Amino acid sequence: MLGIDTALRALRGPRRTAAANAVITGAGSGIGRAFALELARRGGHVVCADIDSDRAADTVTLIEALPTGTGHAVQCDVSDRAAVELLAKQAQQIFDGAPTLVINNAGVGIGGKPVGDIGFDDWDWALGINLWGVVYGCEVFTPMLRTAGRGGIINVASAAGFAAAPSMAAYNVSKAAVMSLSETLAAELSGTGIAVTVLCPTFVKTNVFQDGRITPSSMNLSQQLARRTGRSADNVAVRTLDAHDRGRLYVVPQLDATVIWHLKRHFPALYVRGAGLLGRLLPDD
Repeated sequence: MLGIDTALRALRGPRRTAAANAVITGAGSGIGRAFALELARRGGHVVCADIDSDRAADTVTLIEALPTGTGHAVQCDVSDRAAVELLAKQAQQIFDGAPTLVINNAGVGIGGKPVGDIGFDDWDWALGINLWGVVYGCEVFTPMLRTAGRGGIINVASAAGFAAAPSMAAYNVSKAAVMSLSETLAAELSGTGIAVTVLCPTFVKTNVFQDGRITPSSMNLSQQLARRTGRSADNVAVRTLDAHDRGRLYVVPQLDATVIWHLKRHFPALYVRGAGLLGRLLPDD
């Protein structure tokens, strides 16, 4: 399927994501790595930022094995505003100018505890990366894009931002805020030539379950659902970049996420009762 998609894109001609000067956070694995490789296939020059410099370097090695594109590894902790500001300066030096695409992808998984048992340390950790990392990325890079008068921003949220599943409050809140930020930014940048897209997947086959703070029973359930219903990171990256080329604000790449979206929108009270029942059926750790 990806080969057919690539051929169709070639027939449609150049798009915003072609030959992009892109900055991607969390590019050392998962969806971030998939974005980096796909942008390189489209002839892009990619700054691969990650808190783990070795993982970022591994992504660059994979890019270098491709016939097109270039990669540059940069270490960056997105929860640190100064680090994101430094990332922007490094990107400007690498590109000899402003980036044309910024993908605020870095994120962590957290879940399995109800509100009241989560603990403020976990709240601070989750919001620091999942929310403030995106806030910093938008605040730092948006002025550069405005000055250039072109480009785009892709923020990675989650269907959790509107699904509001029990025992996932910290994750849900962080992703709902990213959705709201993206909507606001899209309105502010309307007519400027800068596009904003927010990705809201359900389960994607990545290492987010292993790297997060998820209780054992919730991790086991998540991994089972990812195996059964999850899409590959490569598929999600291609669909998102193509949607961004078309100027789409929301990307909801899976059927289950679309069903949840409509149920929540049209039957909110019924949806909440159903989610509460599901939460009571989940195993405790």
